[in-house]
Amino acid sequence: QVQLVESGGGLVQPGGSLRLSCAASGSIFNINAMGWYRQAPGKQRELVARITLGGNINYLDSVKGRFTISRDSAKNTVYLQMNSLKSEDTAVYYCIAVKWIGGSWLPFGSWGQGTQVTVSS
Repeated sequence: QVQLVESGGGLVQPGGSLRLSCAASGSIFNINAMGWYRQAPGKQRELVARITLGGNINYLDSVKGRFTISRDSAKNTVYLQMNSLKSEDTAVYYCIAVKWIGGSWLPFGSWGQGTQVTVSS
C-alpha cells in the first residue's frame, strides 16, 4: 500500500502563497486520480482539488483561480500551489487517492498526517 506524506504547510499572511507536496512511498503511476482534501476545525473534510492521470482537473469553487494541482508521476509526488490565500483556507491539508464511486469522488487508502496551513495576519 502506498504511504503518503504531506509537507509544505505553515503560517502565511492573507494574500500569500504556499506550495504543498505529497510524496508517495511507492509508485502512483497506476493510481488514476489523486486529490487534496482539507479539514478546518469543527468542519467536515472537503475535497479541494483532484487530478487524474489523463490530466483532468477539478477544484472546489472557493479555490478556483487561486489553487493549482499538479502531479509528477516520475517523482511520485502531487503538488498543490496555493496563491492569494485567505483566512478561510486555514485547515489541515491531506492528499489521498480518490475514486469515482456512485456519482462522487471518494477517498480510498490510508490518510497521511496532513500538513497545517494557517492564514493569519
